[in-house]
Amino acid sequence: MNKVVLIGCGNVGMSYATSLIYGNSNLDELVLIDVNKKKAEGEALDLLHATSCTEKRIKIKAGDYSDCNDADIICISAGRNQEVGETRHDLIDKNIAVFRSIINEINKTNFKGIYLIATNPLDVMTYVTLQLSNAPAEKVIGSGTTLDTARLRYLISKELSINPRNIHAYVIGEHGDSEIIPWSNALIGLNPATKFLNKQTRNKILKDVRNSAYEIIQKKGNTAYGIGMCLKNLTDAIFNNSNSIFTISAYNPKYKICIGQPAIINRDGIKKIMELDLNTEEKEEFNNSIKTIKSLINSISLNN
Repeated sequence: MNKVVLIGCGNVGMSYATSLIYGNSNLDELVLIDVNKKKAEGEALDLLHATSCTEKRIKIKAGDYSDCNDADIICISAGRNQEVGETRHDLIDKNIAVFRSIINEINKTNFKGIYLIATNPLDVMTYVTLQLSNAPAEKVIGSGTTLDTARLRYLISKELSINPRNIHAYVIGEHGDSEIIPWSNALIGLNPATKFLNKQTRNKILKDVRNSAYEIIQKKGNTAYGIGMCLKNLTDAIFNNSNSIFTISAYNPKYKICIGQPAIINRDGIKKIMELDLNTEEKEEFNNSIKTIKSLINSISLNN
């Protein structure tokens, strides 16, 4: 019996929920929790009607924190959204207050499963979840740079007219403006990506990856579909025990922060973080991303 509790029924949360329903995930039960209980009830009913068009029948309901007791995954997408002109960093204080309230309620239950975090600033909120929940580090997974990596592979695919499945490249570091692309590790098939993409094109792709969220927010007010699919894929990796590699945000004891790096994901959560062999320039860029996240973490207080 695979059960997900989704906390936060906004655009991201409901994109995740619909991706689970339509994507033939190995999911048996989905519980929706939102500060607006009527919205959660309406979303649950709407999703239930949609299941009549799918192959699998999934139990869906609006619930409360008691439903966390036997959940396998709690996905938290609650929090204030990034507005036009804002960076992800601007959301810290308000979203920490939201998370403190949510995790205090979860801590009253017997939840022993995996946290899946999708609220910005992502790396900070993943770290906050780890600290407030006292859960094992391998059980706290932030969506990290999974969406940025998907955007990267889309842009390379568009540039080269090659199927994204044959592009093996990652975005790592902060899910934010300091994220980097370690091109020294990027492959097109079995060939180095640098064989196909010159420096100018690589720089443009990095700029487009970093600016994707800002462009979407400016045009439609929020990003939702891409992250919804990334969360669904992470959920599948957990329920299917697939040992798949994703660039999640995870606690790295070397840096004492949560940061986006490739990691192996299975039923137990994070099996292993896979450190990349970076060249000198990439190490410098990655260290800058580490400093950015550390600075944000040092600016917050979790003792209130």
